[in-house]
Amino acid sequence: MKLTIHVTLKPGVLDPQGKAIEHALSGLGFEGVHGARVGKLIELDVDEGTSDADLDAMCRKLLANTVIENYRIQRA
Repeated sequence: MKLTIHVTLKPGVLDPQGKAIEHALSGLGFEGVHGARVGKLIELDVDEGTSDADLDAMCRKLLANTVIENYRIQRA
């Protein structure tokens, strides 16, 4: 089974990489870009019998820092 895990910073957490992208786009002449946020996209191929609890544990223990990040699991 193929999964996509989207990891994003929680609202209110500073995103220096996002700010760098905003600044770079402005320097390239692209105006009107505000609030760029950078996240991670992780693709996994797991056994069909992998439980939701195991997937959640994978995210909480390794794939996302739940103090500052949210995650969403999407089955492909």
